[in-house]
Amino acid sequence: MIRYWDEPISRDELLNHLDDDVAKWFRRFPDLTPPQRYGIPPIIKGYNVLITSPTGSGKTLTAFIYIISELIKMAKKGLLKDYVYAIYISPLRSLNNDIYKNLRIPLDDIKKAIAVREGEAPDIRLGIRTGDTPQSERSKMLSKPPHILVTTPESLSLMITAPKFRERLRNIKWVIVDEVHSLCENKRGVHLSVSLERLRELVGRDFVRIGLSATIHPLEEVAQFLVGYNDDGSPRECVIVDARFVKDMELRLDAPVKDLIYSSAEDRNEALYKYLEHIINLHRTTLIFTNTRSGAERVAYHLTKYGVVDEDDIGVHHSSLSRDVRWDIEDQLKKGLVKCVVTSTSLELGIDIGYIDAVVQIGSPKSINRGLQRIGRSGHSMGRVSKGYFVALDLDDLIEDGVLIAEAYLGRLDKTYIPENALDVLAQHIVGMALERRWKVEDAYRVVRRAYPYRRLEWSEFLNLLRYLSGWYGLEGYRVYGKIWFDEENMEFGRRGRLLRPIYFMNIGTIPEDMSLKVYSGKRVIGLLEEEFVEHLDVGDIFVLAGRTFRFLRSKGDKVYVEPADGLKPTVPTWISELLPLSFDLGEAISRYRWILYKLIVNGYRDHAKYFVERFMRAGEDAAENIIRYIESQIAFLRNIGYNSFHSTSNLIIERYIDKSEGIRYLIFHTVFGRRVNSVLARAYAYILRNRLGISIKVLIGDHSFALGCPLRYNFDVESLLKYLDKDN
Repeated sequence: MIRYWDEPISRDELLNHLDDDVAKWFRRFPDLTPPQRYGIPPIIKGYNVLITSPTGSGKTLTAFIYIISELIKMAKKGLLKDYVYAIYISPLRSLNNDIYKNLRIPLDDIKKAIAVREGEAPDIRLGIRTGDTPQSERSKMLSKPPHILVTTPESLSLMITAPKFRERLRNIKWVIVDEVHSLCENKRGVHLSVSLERLRELVGRDFVRIGLSATIHPLEEVAQFLVGYNDDGSPRECVIVDARFVKDMELRLDAPVKDLIYSSAEDRNEALYKYLEHIINLHRTTLIFTNTRSGAERVAYHLTKYGVVDEDDIGVHHSSLSRDVRWDIEDQLKKGLVKCVVTSTSLELGIDIGYIDAVVQIGSPKSINRGLQRIGRSGHSMGRVSKGYFVALDLDDLIEDGVLIAEAYLGRLDKTYIPENALDVLAQHIVGMALERRWKVEDAYRVVRRAYPYRRLEWSEFLNLLRYLSGWYGLEGYRVYGKIWFDEENMEFGRRGRLLRPIYFMNIGTIPEDMSLKVYSGKRVIGLLEEEFVEHLDVGDIFVLAGRTFRFLRSKGDKVYVEPADGLKPTVPTWISELLPLSFDLGEAISRYRWILYKLIVNGYRDHAKYFVERFMRAGEDAAENIIRYIESQIAFLRNIGYNSFHSTSNLIIERYIDKSEGIRYLIFHTVFGRRVNSVLARAYAYILRNRLGISIKVLIGDHSFALGCPLRYNFDVESLLKYLDKDN
């Protein structure tokens, strides 16, 4: 059963629950934040809990303070053994390092206070285990495991499969999953959910699950994802602490020029950097989001080129920079040594980067939740205002940003869609389970079905996957060999072959690999470049990385050697898989708001429409005028072709377009559903057309539309095409 927690605890009541030394340390805080006031009581009572609140509201301390207190109490009584008692799981290694540092502070302070009084301190160990952890450190953990272990979803799945280390996990009492919102909507979260059930099977009893999340919806489903189901199929209990909207926001929508339609790209870019200069000079520290790594590099380079900020006052942060470069930027942010940092997505999550005055979003973040998460990086503590500026260089982004702002002020969020029955993820876990021991199929099926994403997994699907993994389908001709043995008569399965363990350990997880090369300037690693970009570099070419310009010298193996090249015009690297898809819910909202503006304008209420944009979308004069003119131009175009309506959630417009230069006839479907939904629809209709016409169909996919193309000599009836696809097929 899922229920909301509404019983707060006072500061004095909490102190009475804590160990005396922990309470003494905690007294440095004058009061509890809302997540602490409502989130700590269910943890004390041993309930599973999902805590959702803005960044900087004290969620981490909420999760850990009682756990630290209990471990101190156990240590004082001599009950603390060489086991892991608490696991903290985060999707980012950088966030893990950050949490590790932040946990060290209270632990070290408390232990020092005890040592001064008693002569020695309790040995409460804190450890981190990720892909970056050296083998020597991992070996030490076998003999002296950390009592609190900080890790990632992938490392957890490896640890519960490792024959020796898994024994150190049998006494787990608490599991903390941070940034639940960034995990549950993708296959990493699916993977983690099964790992937690395998851990539950290893421990032999339930442990307390604590989920920490920023903006997310619907909370009830996410809470059930966190805790899963019992063996009998009944949902496990979880309480929800909802403190999402306890911070004030100041959001503003701007356009850099008066006319985004007819202004040149040069004019728009020049105006953008003047706008950024104004924002940066208004604040002490500004964080700029660009959506893409290449965009972050480009913006940072031009900010220094145009003299907006000095090179020493700006930093770049994204996932293709080396760990040392990223840590250096994070450290400079914490110390207030940089005036501006430009990032893609890597600073969205709750890494402690100190105080940020303002956040600028260039373009659209493509989802309400992501936009709020980014804006929440400013005013990174309770009682401070999150200040965000949205600026767009094209009209679709401008409307997306405006609708996002309006929906955010109304407290509306994107719905989180949790993947179900992902057989590729399940195949990994079956192999991992086979490495543990011989399994009865019925027992393995029971464990898997406890995980929320597999609660509806059919018995027949599970058996077919076992058959596939055992090589039952005769795929040896394609060099696909069985990984397990499967005895259908006795309904058992287990590992096959000595090489299965290294195969499993080298291929775990759902993060796609890319061919990246390390970039060296002298002996220092600057970051990563993709192989395709490096292949097109000639000796002496200049490119920008980490906001600095470098000259390409040579590449050898997986290494690229460069030298600084200040003052020369660079190329900006490109990285694949950078496009963020528009969320379905934001797309639906955009259609609703465009319909409202359409109705106001066609009924002669242009001033009301503009006021609506300024009032609800928090738009400046130029932004509001751009949006109104955009809607007016669409109305004029539709009327010019004799169409007196407008596209909306219930009114789909399909446009015929002939490209004579290419000799292609296009159908353009104006569907503001986002790239993921449009991709499915486009491929389905393309499949129908291909079968009807017997030719290949050209497919173009965007967030606001998709298009199908075929040679001019072919024609087809649109209405009959639409009838071929319905919700049942």
